[in-house]
Amino acid sequence: MRTFTFQEFKPTIFFLLRFLGIYVVGNLLYGFFITRYYPGPDPVTSWVSHQSAVVVSAMGWKVHVVEMLARPTAFLKYGDDPVISIYEGCNGLNVMIIFVAFIAGFGPATKKMAWFVPFGLIVIHAANLVRIILLFFVTLYLPDFLYFAHKYLFTAFLYLIVFLLWIWWVRKIARHE
Repeated sequence: MRTFTFQEFKPTIFFLLRFLGIYVVGNLLYGFFITRYYPGPDPVTSWVSHQSAVVVSAMGWKVHVVEMLARPTAFLKYGDDPVISIYEGCNGLNVMIIFVAFIAGFGPATKKMAWFVPFGLIVIHAANLVRIILLFFVTLYLPDFLYFAHKYLFTAFLYLIVFLLWIWWVRKIARHE
């Protein structure tokens, strides 16, 4: 029977410790951030809501944002009708924390990380905007499909983007260091 030594698993253990440490600290900071604006929406949720409204409006639908003062949410309204509610969890920050925790957990800070992390955050933000915009149209035209689309389909889409970024980082960029 083979015995394993700490040395064999040292890189994996340190990756997990760095990942979990950054993830926990990032989520604690995120929690403090959104709590500071409670009960209304935080600035990032407002920003994402307004960007979504600008894109949908540019596509020809007159959409505007109504921020709730008593809830951490903003509504995208089409005319006078609220179509979707963008809650603080929809702003993409939590997904970005997971992304950064993985990249930083994978190794020491490098020049490549200095460009890849901001690039990845922009890609995740853009994918999240696409997700919200698609949910807007699903709500308008396929409301019976909304639960599945929100809970599973578009969430999987967003995490697939993150996974592909991780694969790119591990296989193409970090491997050369």
